[in-house]
This record gives sequence, C-alpha cells and structure tokens, in this order.
Amino acid sequence: MEWEVVIGLETHAQLSTESKIFSGASTAFGAAPNTQASVVDLALPGVLPVLNRGAVERAIRFGLAVGATIAPRSIFARKNYFYPDLPKGYQISQYEIPVVQGGGLRILVGETEKFVHLTRAHLEEDAGKSLHEDYQGMSGIDLNRAGTPLLEIVTEPDMRSAAEAVAYAKALHALVRWIGICDGNMQEGSFRCDANVSVRPMGESTLGTRCEIKNLNSFRFLEQAIEHEVERQIELIEGGGRVVQETRLYDPDRNETRAMRSKEDAQDYRYFPDPDLLPLEIDAAWIDRVRDGMPELPEAKRARFAADLGLTDYDAGVLTGSRELADFFESMVARLPGQAKLCANWLMGDVAARLNREQRDLTDSPISADALSGLLARIADGTLSGKMAKEVFDAMWSGEGSADAIIESRGLKQISDSGELERIIDDVLAANPKSVEEFRAGKEKAFNALVGQAMKATKGKANPAQVNEILRSRLGG
Repeated sequence: MEWEVVIGLETHAQLSTESKIFSGASTAFGAAPNTQASVVDLALPGVLPVLNRGAVERAIRFGLAVGATIAPRSIFARKNYFYPDLPKGYQISQYEIPVVQGGGLRILVGETEKFVHLTRAHLEEDAGKSLHEDYQGMSGIDLNRAGTPLLEIVTEPDMRSAAEAVAYAKALHALVRWIGICDGNMQEGSFRCDANVSVRPMGESTLGTRCEIKNLNSFRFLEQAIEHEVERQIELIEGGGRVVQETRLYDPDRNETRAMRSKEDAQDYRYFPDPDLLPLEIDAAWIDRVRDGMPELPEAKRARFAADLGLTDYDAGVLTGSRELADFFESMVARLPGQAKLCANWLMGDVAARLNREQRDLTDSPISADALSGLLARIADGTLSGKMAKEVFDAMWSGEGSADAIIESRGLKQISDSGELERIIDDVLAANPKSVEEFRAGKEKAFNALVGQAMKATKGKANPAQVNEILRSRLGG
C-alpha cells in the first residue's frame, strides 16, 4: 500500500523583549538558576500579571508579515495542567480568540513552490525548566524561563514530507529573525518546533491518528524525527496494529521517537478566560503604526532583486535567505552599479564556501561589504583576472588589508595594455610555430596551448579575454 504523510507544525518563537510577558523580570539567557524569576513568575499569593506591550507589538508584526488577520479583540486563557516547573498550576495562553488568525508562508522545496497555511499564532508564557542531569536521584527546577514571552505559530496539516516541514521551519526561522521579533537561537531554546505527524492511505481524505513530537531544536533533528515517526507508524499499521494519539520525544542518539505521555485534547486542559487579565484590544491605528515600522519583507525584496537587478529567481531567493545576507548584498550593489550578478556570484560562491568551511556567520566575516566591493571593482575594471582575484580574496580574509593595498604589494595588476600584450603574443607565436601550424590545420587544442603560453609569459597577469581576442586576430580565425 502507498501511504501519504500529513504534517503540521507548532513552533514556539521566543519574543525579543527585554522583560517577560507578564512581569518585569529579565529574559536574558544564561543567568544562574532562579535569579530571574519575579514574584509574578513564582506565582506568590496576591500578585497580578501585567501584559507586556512589546510582546503584543511583535505579534502584530508577525501577523502583518504573513498576511494574517489581527484580531481587534483577543483574550487570554488559563491552560490548566500540573508540572513541577509550572508554579501556578496553569499556563497563561490564548485559546478561543488568538491575536493572529490565518495567513501563510510561501516555501521552496527544491524548485517547487508551496504555500503553507497558518491556523493561528497566539501569545503565551513559557514554563520553567526541569533539570535532571546534575542531580542524582532528584530533579532541579529553574524558573528563569517561567513567564518568557512566546508566540506559538500553528500551521494547517499542509505538509507532505519531512523535506517540506524543514523548508517551512527554515522559512519561518528566517522570517521571525528578519522582522526582528525573535533571535532564532535554537541552541538556547528561542525557536522550537513540535511536529504533528500522521499517515493515511494514498487518496484517502480522512486524517490518520497523529502523534506529536515535542521540542525539536534543530532542522536536522526535525527531519530525522519525522522520517523515523513516519516509518514507525507505517510499520505499525501494516503489522496489524494501530497508532495511538500521544506525545513523543525524539532521541537523536538512537534515532528513534519514544512515547512521553498520552496526547491531551483541549478539554483536558480545562481552558477558561483568565480573570486577572482584561481582553486585549488592538485598534487600526496601532496596527498602522506597526506596519509603518516594518522592513521590506523577503518576498517583496526577492521580487525586486529579480525585476530591478536582473537576478534569476534562484539567486534572488538565496540572497534573501536572511536579512543580513540581503543587506550585505544591497550594500555591495550600491557601491558597484550594474554589477549585481558579479556581487551575487561572489557572495553565493567564494564567500559562502569560506564561511561554511570555517563555520562562521556572515556577521562574523572578516571581509566587510565595503571591502569586498573594493575587490570586485578591480575585477570589473580589468585590473584583476578571476584567478588573481581569488588570491587577493584569500589575503584579505587573512587580514592583509584592502584589495588595492594587496594588489600593490604583490604586484598583481592585470596587464590590459593592448600594445604590450600584442608584443608578448607576437613573441609567443614566433616561439611556437608548430602550435600555429596545428591551429591553422583545424586543431582547436593548439589555440588553447598558445593561450597558455601567453599567460605563462605574463606570469598569469594578462587579461584572458584580450589574449584570446588578439591571438585570434593574429591567427586570422
């Protein structure tokens, strides 16, 4: 039997506020346990939550970025469950009326474009953290994360493969960083995905029983967890068993998912409106103010790069993969009008390869956009050949100075003077009569040999295009 995979993702993006969603405690990462938990976070008797306006504005910004509806009135609810790191015995979240409703995200899987619909995005507080590794026979509780503002972003079950799920997660990760609402640091837990996975016979319209894989904090683990869970469910059904709705954890060391607890339904959480928080009201003027402060979004920038700069859709897509990369590219193009393709090729080629090899981000590049533009300007004006430019690039990366300084100190200036090149080529032709004779007899390889001799005579400094042009002119073909 052929099976169809059905996937929906729930993503928790930690909002980039300096204080928590309902208290003034800091959200900074890395503090000693329980040093950033206020009386509100600890749920001491008599304390009341106060909503963080900055968290709401970030939710509005996200809603605008994905073309969603911003609810003019939304409410907070209490999601009741017991866990040691949840001091109140409930989590403040949104249920019936979330702040962001609908919208979607366009993704690219290989060369195929797909639109993933969003169900909702709602504001909520994070729970604390249980620590098991450092305590023999006991667990420790760190409440620093308790009350950290989250935006939970929920998709429709639109994805049909692990590859699509990863493409969506990467696009969402890039977007929340682009619009400045989340730092996206997966190692610190700022961006975490839960994957709801089910399978059904191909052609069937009814959804299968789903399992939720919790807290996937890397794109690689997300892909591996989904692939394993799909395989597990298919084997279970084909073996005569049935899938049980449950929450599972992914173990990357064993590459397997394991049952964590039976999956609760909404009624199990006994949601009800939080009596300590007034309804959240967002008027059109507030939305307009947030819209006015929005950056140009990736999709609009991608279309502009293709239309105004003549880039291919692929190149424009790569260069808008992150805001840092797009800004770096635009800074270069501003200094090198008419050389967008040259800038794109170097950024996506030599620069990206070196960053990947050294496991650096573009923000850590030792060559700035201004400095790289200086190098490419010397390619554009004929001072450097491609081979010379790579040598200069390596020297710049090692901190030897600007492109012009390196060209001067190493004597790398390309020979483009036609008179000088003609004299050199005449000498090469005179010294290689056999190659001249073979070329005139129709052997194209002989021409390449003559080009090589000319480049050797100039120690690689000749302009290759001019060498080719002058040689063909001298040889009459």
